[in-house]
Amino acid sequence: MKSIYRIFTACALALTGGTACIPAQAADAYPNHPVRLIVTSAPGSGLDLVARAIAPDMGKKLKQSFVVENKAGAAGIPGTREIVASAPDGYTLGLVSSNHAINPSMHPDLPYDTVKDITAITLIGAVPLVLAVPANSPYKTVQDLIGAARAHPDKINFGSAGLGSALDVAGLMLEKMARIKFMHIPYRGGNPLMTDLMSGQVATAFLAVSTAEAQIKAGTIRALAVSSARRIPSLPAVPTLAESGVAGYHYAAWIGLIGPAKLPAHVAGLLQKTVHEVIALPDVRQQFAVQGFDPSGTSSAEFLETLEREIASTRELMGKH
Repeated sequence: MKSIYRIFTACALALTGGTACIPAQAADAYPNHPVRLIVTSAPGSGLDLVARAIAPDMGKKLKQSFVVENKAGAAGIPGTREIVASAPDGYTLGLVSSNHAINPSMHPDLPYDTVKDITAITLIGAVPLVLAVPANSPYKTVQDLIGAARAHPDKINFGSAGLGSALDVAGLMLEKMARIKFMHIPYRGGNPLMTDLMSGQVATAFLAVSTAEAQIKAGTIRALAVSSARRIPSLPAVPTLAESGVAGYHYAAWIGLIGPAKLPAHVAGLLQKTVHEVIALPDVRQQFAVQGFDPSGTSSAEFLETLEREIASTRELMGKH
């Protein structure tokens, strides 16, 4: 009995420290039937594409099907509610996005606790954003845009995919760090935003690289900067916001794997280890590259640290809306 206790204690400690420990007997028992992988957004979204990129190889490695189910709408709240209400046995998991950290600021009556009601398994990676303007915009650089916004506070319109979206948060960060103020126009999703940006009805917007790249290369919109800490391979000529004079700016929309609270340490550890192996596969990395997705893979502790930090910073930003 003592040896079993020591194994599970060691595994719990290893998981929080970032190293998965999986007792042989426990690992063999899971999974023994298909696993539901709930995606808290619509089919075809960035979140959905990541889920469908990793699910087949997770199934191969664990010898059970990982069945992707889309539970879209309401900023991912219904899908997350289903994940946290499920049995903590590893057979219902979910992919969540940065909205998971934003929702507490937008919805104080959430039907779950964003941190306490989940098991944070691993951050899978991040989607860098690009600050773009119409192709015929007079703003050629980030400093052109900032200068105009300072000269005309609340006059230059900034579009986002909705109030409280990751694109909105990226804009609020830019306002705070550059000491400017846009006129915010929230859209119902990224497609109408892109349409109005291309036509010039919106002066500027942050967009996911996967959404914007084709239009940038086609010349229908112009990229001013990317939001990530370093330049991205698919747009090597586009500087970062930090390089463009907004010192310290760094933001990306992340995607993470979660389960309900109290998921056994050996199950969470096995899932974490498997995800890290899958996102290192060349074919998966190729799929990610097409989407502009930057894979990482973190420990549970690192995921929780990111989540708690972004909940706090988003609350501060949203207070300025």
